[in-house]
Amino acid sequence: MRVPASVDPIGCARAPSGSRCAWAAVKKKDSYLQAQFFRITARRGRKKAILAVASSMLTAIYHMLKDGTLYQDLGRNYLDRRSADQQKKRLVKRLADLGYAVELTPLAA
Repeated sequence: MRVPASVDPIGCARAPSGSRCAWAAVKKKDSYLQAQFFRITARRGRKKAILAVASSMLTAIYHMLKDGTLYQDLGRNYLDRRSADQQKKRLVKRLADLGYAVELTPLAA
């Protein structure tokens, strides 16, 4: 019986090198890729999350090679900061659509 190339003699599927790199990137503390992994894991599971991280890494590598830039990690709070700004804009727009004029002022801390 012939064993496919993607399966070890023991019968375990070998992980492609992209997912191996993604697992290493996920282990880095306080990184954007780790935060992305945990967000997707909650909804889709570990396997799909690691493939999404690998895809993000490939996209970043492509742009780094194309533009000749270095990698700059966005940090684990990037998506939270971005989401807060988008949420403010979205809610102000919804109130404006309902006929209200809204002016946002931050609370004194």
